[in-house]
Amino acid sequence: MRGETVCCAGVTEKLQWRRLYPVHFRRLRGDRRFSRWQWIEYDWRLPSDDKRPESRRIQEDSLVLGNVLSSGRRAGFLAPVIRASTDEAKSKGETLTLIRPISPRFSWRTKTSAQIEDERTAYDAAARQKSFFDAELRALAPCPYEFNFNYKTTDGKSHTATCDDWETAAMFYNLENQFNSADRALQRMNQVFNVEYPRDGFVFALGTHSRRPDQWLLVGVIRLDETPQMALAL
Repeated sequence: MRGETVCCAGVTEKLQWRRLYPVHFRRLRGDRRFSRWQWIEYDWRLPSDDKRPESRRIQEDSLVLGNVLSSGRRAGFLAPVIRASTDEAKSKGETLTLIRPISPRFSWRTKTSAQIEDERTAYDAAARQKSFFDAELRALAPCPYEFNFNYKTTDGKSHTATCDDWETAAMFYNLENQFNSADRALQRMNQVFNVEYPRDGFVFALGTHSRRPDQWLLVGVIRLDETPQMALAL
């Protein structure tokens, strides 16, 4: 593998999880750069170094973009793959899952200088690793904050998770640019994750670590309407 890569996860039309890696997302051309909620088709093979059942090694050149799932269909479509906890997901042999957190509380802390410098070194190295045909990329800037959630699951257990998804950091930078203020960006994120999302409904996407199968990572925070039980029975 070379350069910046991300791991992407999604659900098929048959409600089967798929973990796609490696995706050089910043290097994807416009006709292959997909968005959240968009259907995609691709060629793949099973990875030799990842035995998790959902994992696929994607052939980026084969990506074909499809329609975007309409907002009115999203909650009903994903309802069957929402679990009460990661323990339930594990009991079903799953290494990716969605859960609805109970009493979530979003917070942040400032990273240490050492953390930021380590990340900067890693980003610089990743940006330099490219083939002759790749466009030059500016190295990503490390986010100065770590974002966390405290929450409970329906089994009564309490959890603390660090956001490992790049979208949360991207949200901070977009808001910082919009407001020209880091403090205002953080306050807006506080409003979104501590007020609006809990009020309107949201889920966590969690996945296990490739080398530590009992460790679940918070890999996505997704706004998703609540689905009434009566609607599920129809």
